[in-house]
Amino acid sequence: MRKLLPLLSTNPHGGGRSALTCRYRCGDACFHEVPNTSDNEYAGDLIAGVLSRRSALRAAAVVTVASAVGGAAVLGEAPAAEAHAGHGHRPAGADGARGLRFTPVAPNTADRVTVPSGYSQNVVIRWGEPILRGAPAFDAEKQTAKAQAGQFGYNNDFLSLLPLPGERDRQVLVANHEYTDEVLMFRGYDPANPTREQVETAWAAHGLSVVVVEEERRTGRLTPVSRHHLNRRLHTTSEFRVTGPAAGGDLLKTSADPTGRRVLGTLNNCAGGTTPWGTTLHGEENFNQYFANGSSATDKRYGVGTGATERKWERFDKRFDLAQEPNEVHRFGWVVELDPYEPDSTPRKRTALGRFKHEAAQPRLTADGRPVVYMGDDERFDYFYKFVSSKRMKKGSSRAAREHNLTLLDEGTLYVAKLTGDSPGEVDGTGRLPNDGEFDGSGTWIPLATGNVSHVPGMTAEEVYVFTRLAGDKVGATKMDRPEDVEPSPRTGRVYVALTNNTDRGKAGKAGADEANPRNLNKHGQILELAEHWDDPSSDGFAWRLFLVAGDPNDPATYFAGFPKEKVSPISCPDNVAFDPHGNLWISTDGNQLGSHDGLFGVAVQGGRRGELKQFLTVPKGAETCGPIVQDRRVLVAVQHPGEIDGASVEKPASTWPDGPGKIVRPSVVAVWRTDGGDIGV
Repeated sequence: MRKLLPLLSTNPHGGGRSALTCRYRCGDACFHEVPNTSDNEYAGDLIAGVLSRRSALRAAAVVTVASAVGGAAVLGEAPAAEAHAGHGHRPAGADGARGLRFTPVAPNTADRVTVPSGYSQNVVIRWGEPILRGAPAFDAEKQTAKAQAGQFGYNNDFLSLLPLPGERDRQVLVANHEYTDEVLMFRGYDPANPTREQVETAWAAHGLSVVVVEEERRTGRLTPVSRHHLNRRLHTTSEFRVTGPAAGGDLLKTSADPTGRRVLGTLNNCAGGTTPWGTTLHGEENFNQYFANGSSATDKRYGVGTGATERKWERFDKRFDLAQEPNEVHRFGWVVELDPYEPDSTPRKRTALGRFKHEAAQPRLTADGRPVVYMGDDERFDYFYKFVSSKRMKKGSSRAAREHNLTLLDEGTLYVAKLTGDSPGEVDGTGRLPNDGEFDGSGTWIPLATGNVSHVPGMTAEEVYVFTRLAGDKVGATKMDRPEDVEPSPRTGRVYVALTNNTDRGKAGKAGADEANPRNLNKHGQILELAEHWDDPSSDGFAWRLFLVAGDPNDPATYFAGFPKEKVSPISCPDNVAFDPHGNLWISTDGNQLGSHDGLFGVAVQGGRRGELKQFLTVPKGAETCGPIVQDRRVLVAVQHPGEIDGASVEKPASTWPDGPGKIVRPSVVAVWRTDGGDIGV
């Protein structure tokens, strides 16, 4: 493998993030005490007496067939993916699984989006581009809240690309805007004394954007259709409905909303999901950082500080001051559902899915049509969850079907995961594989609440939904290394969990390594693969194993599903995951600890090349790779927080992407395609 570049200046507590990232994205979460101080058991403490499944896992081919006809799910090799039609000729020297036949991009620190040989790209849309009628052209020196409310928001993260029937060559792009970097937005910004205009502009730059895009048929180029009637901006002062079992409860009532059913704004929307019924889901993640003067134990469990906030919003709206509105923080940390085809609809915060730092929410359907949503809580030593609806999806696009399907996420059961390892006493914190050659085991979904019925002793149903982390503590859920995006494969049904890192693992007084989180001081992260019993998403049990243990392939503590490590790209800090039309897993990274920039990687999960991981692109200096969408002929990524380097500002930019020297750095969405017009990676 290539010699890796020296480490960039990073925050040692945050898995590769700069201090600027820590300030503006998560409110210095990595410098604060870990919110989870519960003494529930760790996976390593639970393995004694577990029924060994090694022989079943070794008989992979046999048991995979058995599970398909009614046996309990196990993680044997899945059938090879079917061939997928494509055209064009792959570049010379490119080899790999179908969909991954491109020459890998070498790790680098270039201030640009670097793509493989034979591929082209364009910037689809930048922060500040007008998308609503009446919105002015972007002017960094004259940016206002009114202008920003009609323009594409800041720090784009999750992306969804939906069909637009009746409009040829057009699709609907939905984007999350996670947070704002005020020091990179406003010339002369004073963090101690922001102005009202700056604060209100930041409010308008958060939230969600819906924008119709048009494709150039001969390439993969996309351009926004400004002022289309479906285009929309939702931000910190937009109205949202609260629905589900906790709606209207006392914990959600404030002086401005005594009903507990109407909320202004959505905050820190990270990743999300796209539903089979045509809506999008948006996870509110590090919402805690926006609220000042927290005082209760529940505030502390959610990482809310006791003093002023970084952005000082509490100076301009009392709802961000918990000394005045102690319940306002309870109205954030939910999954938001948006109907992008109804521009006048009110998005809904779905309380049945629990309240925590939602990284994402991606549904799949049971055999009888009930949605199951998998979710990660992005915090060191926190948990991952699923929700199983009690209602079936109605097919079709009639108004009756759409209205019914917009109730699917309000009724069902919320679960949290508990994992058990198969190799008692063999995990020593170094990442050394157990004698059976895999980190693997079994797991249980522990029910927390169903509708208005709590399954957690000592907690009401409302408390379970509003204080879901505490419910997980009480039932002994497994503490994980920052579970972020959780995605089920549309081909196999297997679920993949991105565990980004946890540099506190194994420190004094903290949980040590276990089989699902096998490295102490884990700075590179891992990806867990999960198979539900009986291939049934509503099952209460599952088998699991680590698919990847990330890092430099030359490091013995890394693992790539058994694929020869000298033939893979180095990867660090997996964050978002997605699947391509061939069934390959694509992984975006956040906080690369290997000295190069973050990027997007593809890896085969089936067949003889399972575990062969290849880097497809890198992003500019200071940026994170987000929102990957991989289609037949196009890859989309959200390039978030370019130039977010310690000491950077408008006056002293660390990056000049995307428009070059003399222009302000702007988070943007990028499309990549084969220059010859062929399918991606074939």
